[in-house]
Amino acid sequence: MNSIHDMGGMHGFGRVEPEANEPVFHHPWEGRVMALYRAMGFARLWTIDEGRARIEALPPQAYLAASYYEKWLLGLEKSVERAGLVGADEIAAQRSLRPAPFPTRVMSPADVARLKRGDFARPPPAPARFKVGDIVRTANINPATHTRLPRYARHRRGSVEAVRGCHVFPDAVARGAGEEPQWLYTVVFSGRELWGDAADASLTVSIEAFEPYLLPE
Repeated sequence: MNSIHDMGGMHGFGRVEPEANEPVFHHPWEGRVMALYRAMGFARLWTIDEGRARIEALPPQAYLAASYYEKWLLGLEKSVERAGLVGADEIAAQRSLRPAPFPTRVMSPADVARLKRGDFARPPPAPARFKVGDIVRTANINPATHTRLPRYARHRRGSVEAVRGCHVFPDAVARGAGEEPQWLYTVVFSGRELWGDAADASLTVSIEAFEPYLLPE
């Protein structure tokens, strides 16, 4: 998706300044947002890629003004509303205004213990098109929906560094088209290929790229 979230290589935002001894959470509410996000995953009402797409679709002014966990919270509000769990009026009121639309239950400690990251590996529908060492060029795409190919790495020449197996294709899942499993590769680019001749000649950048993003060079 070509939206404000895809900030790699964008000018005007200054240097990234790491915070010394940065805590996991700056405020207690951030930990609660993360817990809510993980807990909602137990309901299996949307996928991680659908959740990412809703954060990406935030208005630019909201996205830029929000902190990391504020973006999570705003995206979660969109997800629970789309799933029919709450209404926009309830989010605005910050409380329930009507009975739940379907039966609910409280998560037990055993449920929490079973929470884990999903497994997105899938059997390949066909042999991998590329192998380690192949020279490839990324597609020059500009989708209106979710994609994992960043703008700065589109229509760029690189080499396959590793083959990572076959996995659920985020672009398809996020638009409701099913899993469409695709081969995943690590592709390495020179800094000058990405940023021009003024870039550090010793710099390389690797990205994880799904097979539909790649063309033989």
